[in-house]
Parts: sequence; C-alpha cells; structure tokens
Amino acid sequence: MKIIIAPNSFKGSLDAFKVAKSIEQGLKKSDLEAECHLFPIADGGDHTLEVFHNWLRGSIQTSKVNGPLGKEVDANWLWIESEKTAVIEMAKASGLSLIKKSELNPLKATSFGTGQLIKKALEAGAEKIILGIGGSATIDGGLGILQALGADLFDKKGKQIEVDSNPLMDFRDISIHNIDPRIHNSELLILCDVENPLLGDNGAVQVFGPQKGANPTALEKLEKSMEQFNNIIQHKTGKDLSLMKGAGAAGGIAVSLGAFFNGALVSGVDFLLDKMGFEEQIKDADLLITAEGKADAQTLQGKGPFGVAAKAKEHGIPTIILVGRADDVDLLNHGFSAVFSITNGAMSLDDAIKNTANDLETVAKQIGNLLAFYTIK
Repeated sequence: MKIIIAPNSFKGSLDAFKVAKSIEQGLKKSDLEAECHLFPIADGGDHTLEVFHNWLRGSIQTSKVNGPLGKEVDANWLWIESEKTAVIEMAKASGLSLIKKSELNPLKATSFGTGQLIKKALEAGAEKIILGIGGSATIDGGLGILQALGADLFDKKGKQIEVDSNPLMDFRDISIHNIDPRIHNSELLILCDVENPLLGDNGAVQVFGPQKGANPTALEKLEKSMEQFNNIIQHKTGKDLSLMKGAGAAGGIAVSLGAFFNGALVSGVDFLLDKMGFEEQIKDADLLITAEGKADAQTLQGKGPFGVAAKAKEHGIPTIILVGRADDVDLLNHGFSAVFSITNGAMSLDDAIKNTANDLETVAKQIGNLLAFYTIK
C-alpha cells in the first residue's frame, strides 16, 4: 500500500516535518505493510519558510526587524539566488507566536517588520517575492508594510503617523511618492490560506480579531477603521478589492499590496504543491494522510489539509485527517473521508501540545492496524 503523508504543522507544537515523521513511525509499528512518502506541507502560515527551503533549497537569511509590538526580533527569510527570489513568512516578523498571549493587541500591532523583510529582499536584488501571510498578529491593512517601504501615512490633522503602532487606527491619507521604486519592478505573490473578504461578519476583523486579542470594543473600532481604510484606498487607486477572496487574511494586507503593487493573491498550498510536483506523486497512491492542529470550517476554505485532500479526490484517493481538535466532524467529512482526533481523553492544552508526537504515532498505528486487518481479510 502506497501512503502519502502530507500534514500541516501543529501550531505551537510540531512543525510539519515532525508531524509527518510521527505518523510514519506509527504506521511502521502497525501490522500494515506500507510504502510511506512524506510530503510536509504549508499554506502560507507557520513554517511555510521551512517547507519552501526543504523543496526549493536556497539559503536562510536572518535580519533584525521590528516585531508586531515594536520590539526588535531576528526574522528568518529565504533567498534563492539562482531565481532572484525571496520567500518571506509574515509570521517570522509580525506573527502571533512573537507575542505573549497576555500582550496580544491588534489595536497596537503593526506589520512594519514584514515590510522591513521585503525591503531586505529588494536590497538583495529580488525580482520575485513570495510572501506567506498566515499566523499574523496584525490587523492593519498592510499599512505597516507600506510604511517600511517608504510610504507616508497621515492622520485626520494631516500629521504623519509614526511607525511604532498600528497605523490603521488614525489613517486618513497616504503618499507613495517616497516608496522604494524597486518594489514596482518585482513580482509579488501573496500566499493565502483563507478565503475571507475584507469587511463584515466573515471579514478580517470579526473572524480573526478575537484570536489576535480583540475584545468587542476593539472589534468595533477595528471594523470602523477598516471600512474607512478601504474607502481611502479605493479613492486613491480606483480599486475596490474588499470582496476579493482572501482579502481579509492577515488583517487585510492583500488590499494594500494589491492596490499599490499589483500583488497577486494565490492559494498558498496550491502554489507549494505545484512546486513540489505533488500531483505526480499522488496519482498512484492508495491513501493520503494529512493532519492539522485544529480543523474547523476554516480548514475547508483554503487550508493546507483541504488542498491536498482536493488533489487526492481528483484521483479517487481517500484522505484521512488527524487533528488535535475537530469542530463539526460532519462538516469536515465534506472534505475528508475520515477524521480522527489524536487526543486521549480530557487534558489541558499544554498537555495536548506536549504529547502531540506520541499521540500522532499512537493513532497512526491504530489506523495502520485497521487497514492491515481489511487488507489481510
């Protein structure tokens, strides 16, 4: 039996490589005779950089940039000299993982550090920039990125907005006269893992604001500011990108980057799978096993596991997903043949994270034994 193991990372626990190895180990300990092929994946979120490095090689660069709340951080990015291409993961510079849970504050967090990485890539001679935007701590419409690239932002009094906080809250006008001209000569691909629009109940603020630390009062302020931001960008550029699929990802940065730099929003997992030659590998497989820390309705709207499951379905191959937590299994069955939770009884989140590798291995072994029983029979 040929099994493709193509998991996403488990946020806060294991990267996709370790998840894949844990599943493989479990299958090897079972009674199933299987040929396992490991394809750790990413969709623009956490560990996208490492997955790209694994498949595309290149050299890891490290740059000091401003973190989401202004504190300096060391952020890695990938440089592929032969292709003059930079791969940047927003989470490395402006991510949730860089802030303590008690410090999360989207009213203050800025994407400025991500813009600094883009500038570093331009200084290296980048002709193409691949930007993964999952896992961000920000809801600033990408205005922080624009500031880092030289844009001047102004408040309602015409005063220039400083770079030390979320510029969205005071934003009333923009000048790109001083923007780094090299950005206009570079191809910009934005890897997205969701399909949410910019505004409304399913938009950047209402869906992602709570996980970034926004309370109801903050959500109201952010939504109002986001509406105003969209109106200003539309007036300045003549482009209304608010209804574009994925416009709400990472606090709406695709709106700024798309309006001013023609940044193209693409499915992160589809882009990577194409680079990996994944479809060629899946054609003669008997089973696909994928995995993700939490699976819910968002999983079916562009996340990595759904992307690989869709490819498998095209070839009539069933997909099993292993999850730390599943919300609405019946809904998930629309995208996956079977859903298995790896948690063993009630436990705290900290314990679940600590036991992830062992739990993945245990469940994979049981799946292997089950498959072996029907194969032998």
